[in-house]
Amino acid sequence: MTLRLRLSLWYGTLCALALSVVAVVGYSVSVREQYLALDRLLVVSGRIVENGIRTYGRSYALETDTLGSTKDGVVMVMRSYSPKGELMYMSPSDPGLPHGHPDAPLRAPAPPAYQKVLPLRFFQSSVVTPKNSAFGTLVVDDQRWRRYVIRAIRKGRTVGYVETLSPLTRLDAAALNMARLLAQLVLFSVLAVLLIGWWVAGAALRPVARLIDAARAISQSHDLTSRVQTTGNRDELGRLAVTFNDMLGSLQAAWKSQQRFVGDASHELRAPLTVMRGNLELLRRHPHLPEADRGEMLGEIERETSRMTRLVEDLLLLARSDAGATLQRLDVPLRDVALEALRDARQLSAHHVFELWAADELYTVQGDKDRLKQLLLILLDNAVKYSPAGSTITVELLRSPAQTVLLVRDQGSGIPAADLPHVFERFYRADPARQRDSGGAGLGLSIAQWIADQLDARLEVSETGPGGTTFSLAFDVPETVGNHLPQPAQD
Repeated sequence: MTLRLRLSLWYGTLCALALSVVAVVGYSVSVREQYLALDRLLVVSGRIVENGIRTYGRSYALETDTLGSTKDGVVMVMRSYSPKGELMYMSPSDPGLPHGHPDAPLRAPAPPAYQKVLPLRFFQSSVVTPKNSAFGTLVVDDQRWRRYVIRAIRKGRTVGYVETLSPLTRLDAAALNMARLLAQLVLFSVLAVLLIGWWVAGAALRPVARLIDAARAISQSHDLTSRVQTTGNRDELGRLAVTFNDMLGSLQAAWKSQQRFVGDASHELRAPLTVMRGNLELLRRHPHLPEADRGEMLGEIERETSRMTRLVEDLLLLARSDAGATLQRLDVPLRDVALEALRDARQLSAHHVFELWAADELYTVQGDKDRLKQLLLILLDNAVKYSPAGSTITVELLRSPAQTVLLVRDQGSGIPAADLPHVFERFYRADPARQRDSGGAGLGLSIAQWIADQLDARLEVSETGPGGTTFSLAFDVPETVGNHLPQPAQD
């Protein structure tokens, strides 16, 4: 079942329920009031006759011809009985209705006359009758008559009975016609609402249809440059179309990034494989090469193997990061991690000076010790590549009331403004002319950024220029501690 059809059916169902409730309530109130109005008229007429009998022994109202309908369309028949229940007088409008003892309604009062056409009990009410009076129902030739009987009492003694009657045929027929008319109106209204709801749902879901067509076209053509046409409306469907276009833009960027990633990875892996294959081919063709040449070739194969191994490990780490891998968090003394990383960095380059500036404290942060050391080594390795020989590379630790900051500062030529937005992208490397060693694959800073994100730290280029570049790694500190001025630390 389509969404358009479901919405239309919902519109129709809700409308049917609302109209049915309105119709039932309106019908019940209207019909009940008509029957109660007739009961009140019978009570008033009966009381007039009863007053005359109690006062004068008879009532001239019995001589009134009420055979024709009154101005309200009501036919009225009135009778009076002796104390023994014998018929004494009747109005000229009496069509010869059968008569029995008038106290029958007093012994067993009849329910409201509208119960035949209105069986719902929660809409029932009745006319309050005086003492010694009651309503009854008389059926003559399948025609219902409403009757009202009063026992006339004078000085504690029954002096007679008064009976007023009126046919219910007109009210019964009117109630039936009203019920039929309301049912037809509800039915036609629901059909109209279904048609209108079908049209409204179609118009409202037209943007969704455009989204479906766009998604189908993209699925068939694999063209992520396609976009859904937006109308500028700021309703839910308008925002959905904008969000869908944003999603397509993100997918397009991710697809391009993946293509670039695969291409760069293939290129980086192809180079060492080519070198290894060439050297192995030479060794196979010339088994009697001098020992020095053979050792040089094997050393080059070993270096390329190590380089390819590091690249594969970096790719696996980034793949795990894309899959949602997380790092454990423990209390880590950042100062000790910095000292270990500096000792390892000295093995990377004997032509640079490494210094640690930090106060004599642990600078404890929440993180993974091994990954923090890996991050710091990446920053130090990056500083070695871009700094001239003999320059100083400084690691500085600072603590403020709000955060703990680790700074890695080199004395290189800085990062061009055009390269700054891309330094943390995978396989991105700045101008090779600025590199002292082009052996890197451009994954280090991407891995460092992932580690920082996993530890809720902020890694960024805080300063760059002709005097060097400074990378900062900031950790939030919940407790309040004092600032510490940096000072040289012996490692």
